[in-house]
Amino acid sequence: MSGHSKWSTIKHKKGVTDARRGQLFTRLSREIMVAARSGDPNPDMNFRLRLAVDNARSNNMPKDNIQRAIEKGAGTGAAGDSLEEITYEGYGPGGAGIIIQTLTDNKNRAATEVRTKLTRNGGNLAQAGAVAWNFEAKGLITVKVDGRDPEEVALEIVDTGAEDVEIDDSQINITSPFDGFPQVQQAVSEIEGVTVESAEIAMVPTSTVELDDDTSRQAMRLIDALEELDDVQKVFSNAEFSEEAVAAYAES
Repeated sequence: MSGHSKWSTIKHKKGVTDARRGQLFTRLSREIMVAARSGDPNPDMNFRLRLAVDNARSNNMPKDNIQRAIEKGAGTGAAGDSLEEITYEGYGPGGAGIIIQTLTDNKNRAATEVRTKLTRNGGNLAQAGAVAWNFEAKGLITVKVDGRDPEEVALEIVDTGAEDVEIDDSQINITSPFDGFPQVQQAVSEIEGVTVESAEIAMVPTSTVELDDDTSRQAMRLIDALEELDDVQKVFSNAEFSEEAVAAYAES
């Protein structure tokens, strides 16, 4: 997971992933609408909605946009009701497993576009369950440490119930159990000198597939191509990329 995570972190720092394509606010709005539709429209009473709203705020989405998305999802408007959550599974270059989460108002279009991107980039669509068995839902939190020793902060984070803590300069990547995610996120946010940059539910692989440099680049191109699709919200893979391949791809 470290190679895949490292690559995603580099793309985030460079502002490449969603900002480049102008899709960020659309994706954030869709997630807010579906979260509001699935439970209480009050973020304090709906953890999924709170995550979506916090993520929108961290990406500088205007308050009015956030509120409109909540109202659309909580109301009877067609915008929220027409969106359907569909997860696709596939294989990429080197046999790496891929999970593609979508929010779409046209499942036929979504399926066709996902299949096309996979086949054109050295992958293929798989049957439901063929890949998912190797993934577990986890909470992923990324924090920035300011004015404190990251090692000391990491020790405090471990005490919150986190499963894994990885230090990357002044940034700390945290993995938490799915069931305990709200409690871990709240406890981490209260630690002195820590700013939560992102918090999300992610599909984390239980085992990874190590790829060589050439295959790594092919797999990263595939993931990029899938993320460019309007209906795709998130892509997860158990590919393990070398740091050299990640750095070279980020600079390309």
